[in-house]
Amino acid sequence: MTRSDVNGKIWSRTAKGAAMPLAILAVVMFMMVPVPAIMLDIGFVTNIMISLAVVMIALNAAKPLDFSSFPTVLLFATLLRLALNVASTRVVLVDGHTGSDAAGHVIEAFGNFMIGGDYVVGIFVFAILMIINLMVITKGAGRVSEVSARFTLDAMPGKQMAIDADLNAGLLTAEEAKLRRAEIATEADFYGSMDGASKFVKGDAVAGILILVINIVGGIILGVVSHGLDIGQAAQTYVLLAIGDALVAQVPALLLSIAAAAIVTRVKSEDDLGGQISSQFSVGKAWFPVAGILTFLGVLPGMPHMIILPAAGISWFIALKLRKASQVAAEVPAEMPVPENPAHIEWADVSDGAVLGLEIGYGLINLVDERKDAPLIGRITGIRRQLSRELGFVVPMIRVKDNLALGANQYRITIAGAVVGEDEIWPEELLALDSGDLTGTIAGRRAMDPTFGLEAVWIDTSMRSEAVVAGYTVVDPSTVVATHLNHLIVNNAAEMFGMDEAKKLLDTLKEVAPQLADGLTPQPLTLAQVTALCRLLLAEGIPLKDFRRIAEAMVAVARPDMSVDLLCEAVRQKIGSLIIQNIVPVKMPLPVITLDGELEGLLAQAMRVAGDSQHPIEPALGQRLIEQVSAAAQPLMAQARSFAIVTSPVARRALARLFKPHLPETPVLSFLEIPDGKPVEVVAVVGNESRINRVERLAA
Repeated sequence: MTRSDVNGKIWSRTAKGAAMPLAILAVVMFMMVPVPAIMLDIGFVTNIMISLAVVMIALNAAKPLDFSSFPTVLLFATLLRLALNVASTRVVLVDGHTGSDAAGHVIEAFGNFMIGGDYVVGIFVFAILMIINLMVITKGAGRVSEVSARFTLDAMPGKQMAIDADLNAGLLTAEEAKLRRAEIATEADFYGSMDGASKFVKGDAVAGILILVINIVGGIILGVVSHGLDIGQAAQTYVLLAIGDALVAQVPALLLSIAAAAIVTRVKSEDDLGGQISSQFSVGKAWFPVAGILTFLGVLPGMPHMIILPAAGISWFIALKLRKASQVAAEVPAEMPVPENPAHIEWADVSDGAVLGLEIGYGLINLVDERKDAPLIGRITGIRRQLSRELGFVVPMIRVKDNLALGANQYRITIAGAVVGEDEIWPEELLALDSGDLTGTIAGRRAMDPTFGLEAVWIDTSMRSEAVVAGYTVVDPSTVVATHLNHLIVNNAAEMFGMDEAKKLLDTLKEVAPQLADGLTPQPLTLAQVTALCRLLLAEGIPLKDFRRIAEAMVAVARPDMSVDLLCEAVRQKIGSLIIQNIVPVKMPLPVITLDGELEGLLAQAMRVAGDSQHPIEPALGQRLIEQVSAAAQPLMAQARSFAIVTSPVARRALARLFKPHLPETPVLSFLEIPDGKPVEVVAVVGNESRINRVERLAA
């Protein structure tokens, strides 16, 4: 970018910033300082130009927020018009006796062209315009603004809850949810501002009447007393100027009122107002009755046949064209079905290659029907996109199919062919979840939330507001399924990760760090070992989105004689900061539950005695450890606090397997996985009880 381009942008930004202050100074100048007639002409033409531009922008807006600055524009346009009224009043009263062009050519033109120089006609024309503006357009727009503002504010909590539900279901990212919340707040501010701005329009109309009266009465008095005119001549001169002045101001006021009414009555659409109206009027069935009625009226005696019959002909033409267009759009080229050979069997008939599957009963078909917007399909797509970013690999496609073996309202989730979750939902109802702070109860079908096991009630859609007031969290059926699916995918991410996914991770790594990728595989680790390591990390809730850091750790610790389990433990110690950041924020201390020191030593001794056993902890000892750790974790879980169980490196893997079924969301860390600078908050120490009977006599 050249220096001249930079200077040009600076000047452009400076000019835009100075435009509004200069406009305010101009308004003040018109109010306080006498201005010549030519300045009045420029001001009136500018006022009309701005009003026309505002109307065009309002008509081309797809939704009200596309013109969110309208309330402020309306304020300044009203101030400009009132300033011009004050300036023109000064000129009319001071120089009105000199002729009809005393206040400029624009006022003279409006006085002569629109009312033919007859001030009596002008008074009636002005009165009609005032009635249209004040009693019809402005009053209606003000009422719509008031109702829209109230309804928008009342709907804000429900919209915020819908955004939170979409965010929890993975349909929105945090950034998208933030933008949606900002849009809702802007919408509420806009309608609130429009409710107040409509009062400007009404006040401007009333001010127009008062200014007209002042100009007429003051002009006649000045003409008779100061300039020696008779009453008839003074009335002819000053009333004509006053009416012209009023009409010059009233036309822009009427345009702004129309723009305000168009903005507040708009319904959100992808098209502008013209496109929305034209698409909705393009219905051939509606035009045929219009054409028939006009034809009937056109042949009646005494009717203006030369006007009505052409209109009828145009209506017939439009109706026929629209019907023909709809018939062409409805024609879909049909393909001849290929007859199936019953003796021919494909591999697809006996195997299902989908890793993720969602089976639904026939009563839930509407949730995935594209003709009815398929709300569940959209949420599933959002879940895949969000989880792919979080887990670090592309989550496989989710195959949705109906299963007649299921109940009408049942669904089933499968991963790698195994059923991992199933439940029952009611598509025409809502699920009200017990948030724990209920102020009342509601009647409905009792149930349990399939994801978190919370008590819940299926209620009719009409009871949403009642449930929200009672403290329930209300979600729709598609959100229930989507949240359940999201939870199961996260907990079973390792089952979806295979060699193909590992190969794609390595290919991506090769693009950004080719030397690191070459140093990782095929030596010292094979593709199978990399896959197994990644599956172990995913199984313990460690995402692969920072795969470069994980690959560096793999290269640093890999030795040919190490088992995959030992490699995983060594890699975990290298990436401890990545593990910790998924538990608590950087600046917060890590809450931990630890084991008594002597118990740790006895457990380590038991591990060495057990050797390579997958379950080295004696069952009775394991049960007592589970009970004590669960009791210590219960207060933290009730407060929804994230925490970790910390133990020695020797016992970490065995304890992680032990606690996984009972505390699936709780990570088990070794001391060596916690970075040196990370503060730790010990919330509980589990042990003693005679060191749990000397670790059940060293695991018998």
